[in-house]
Amino acid sequence: MNKPIIAQQSNHPYGSFRDMPDRLRISANVPTPSLVALLEYLLDPFITILSLFVIVHAYQIPFEGSYVVLTIIVFLISCVIFEQSDICRSWLYTGLWSRGRSIFISWIFLAGILLFLGYATKSSDEFSRRVVFTWLLVTPPLILLGNAVARVLVSKFFQLGKNTRSVVIVAVNGASRRLAEVINGNPRLGMSLKGYFDDREVGRLDTTGEGQLLGSLNDLVSYIASHKIDVIYIALPMVQQKRIMTLLHNLRDTTASVYFVPDISFFDLIQARMGEISGIPVVSVCETPFHGMNSVLKRLFDLVFSSIVLILLLPVMLLLAVGVKLSSPGPVLFRQRRYGLDGEEIVVYKFRTMTVCEDGARIHQATRYDKRTTPLGAFLRRTSLDELPQFINVLQGRMSVVGPRPHAVAHNEMYRKLISGYMLRHKVKPGITGWAQVNGLRGETENLEKMQSRIDYDLDYLRHWSIDMDIKIIFKTVLLVLRDRNAY
Repeated sequence: MNKPIIAQQSNHPYGSFRDMPDRLRISANVPTPSLVALLEYLLDPFITILSLFVIVHAYQIPFEGSYVVLTIIVFLISCVIFEQSDICRSWLYTGLWSRGRSIFISWIFLAGILLFLGYATKSSDEFSRRVVFTWLLVTPPLILLGNAVARVLVSKFFQLGKNTRSVVIVAVNGASRRLAEVINGNPRLGMSLKGYFDDREVGRLDTTGEGQLLGSLNDLVSYIASHKIDVIYIALPMVQQKRIMTLLHNLRDTTASVYFVPDISFFDLIQARMGEISGIPVVSVCETPFHGMNSVLKRLFDLVFSSIVLILLLPVMLLLAVGVKLSSPGPVLFRQRRYGLDGEEIVVYKFRTMTVCEDGARIHQATRYDKRTTPLGAFLRRTSLDELPQFINVLQGRMSVVGPRPHAVAHNEMYRKLISGYMLRHKVKPGITGWAQVNGLRGETENLEKMQSRIDYDLDYLRHWSIDMDIKIIFKTVLLVLRDRNAY
């Protein structure tokens, strides 16, 4: 069983500094050169519309009217999707395989939006099907190729030594060493780390392989003036506010750019990111992954996937409903109160598999060979067919296809007192399947240790969510249902 990252790195519910997303760790502390940042933002949308332009001309179709409007719409949509989805991880730092997967997922969403707009506006007949099909097929490989070429060109540009900025770091600690690793490991940042300044003795500091100790804080200003340092990163602990203010005052006589790198390794983090409120900088410590465009993508995925499942499996669900009704007295659907998004109570549907419908202050979890389970119910639980009505919950907006599995209210109230960070799993909608379930934690949680492991995986999901992670979980769920022996 794969251990969640959170279990390997921290006992805290949010994780640690190293769990912070690469985009926050890099972009918040290591500014990308402006021209490179502009190229990084516009490259994929530009390739998208350029390929459309070339394909239209290749088929000898006049590029006017509807195609001009389509180009503008495609550019705007691609800017939003490529920026807000998983593809927004910089092609300067992301491996090509991971980048290609992100491009594919984002391209599916872009194509889906365009097809929906064409259907809704009844304008799809205005475009050549050959053009559209060719464009949808060839553009993702072209984007990936463009990313690869851009990486090489940017690397060559900085290897020439032009526009490379000299950098020093104030203080040696976890945050500064991590920053040094990023600078030294990413030559495309265009930065050259000269070393550290710290008042402590050399023997107490570990800077192996990252940079040398250049002197104490009193030596910083003179060193900057004599060596033409471009960027200074101050990584002093936030408790040393007086020293920081003195240092900033002394640096007013330099032209170097100064950045403060807060050492937040002692905080617990979920979806940490930088932001501001009317110009006041803030750092989120605990936040849902579904903000902005991500919430739209997640909801769109839920609606499309659950609609397809309900349409395809409607005959099966009707047969199961008849079977449940005829096999034992009681309602077809089992309704139970559970906690949903932000801890709000929701009603979750399942096909009834037992002779009782418990929803009170004390609820006994189903166990193997449970006498309350009906013969048909045992089959439904073993095959997970009893969960099918929850796709109706997804359409209602109460649940998601993928997310932390909802627990009965009575179990929530018990475990929230026993497990630190238990309620953080409710920062997202509960799911029909989840990261914990595909990692061996499906079924009964007969002890506190097993529930703790399930919560660790749930929080791990919040920390590392992406659309392709959801798709991975769905595929693993299908394989798991076919061979899992833990369901009962």
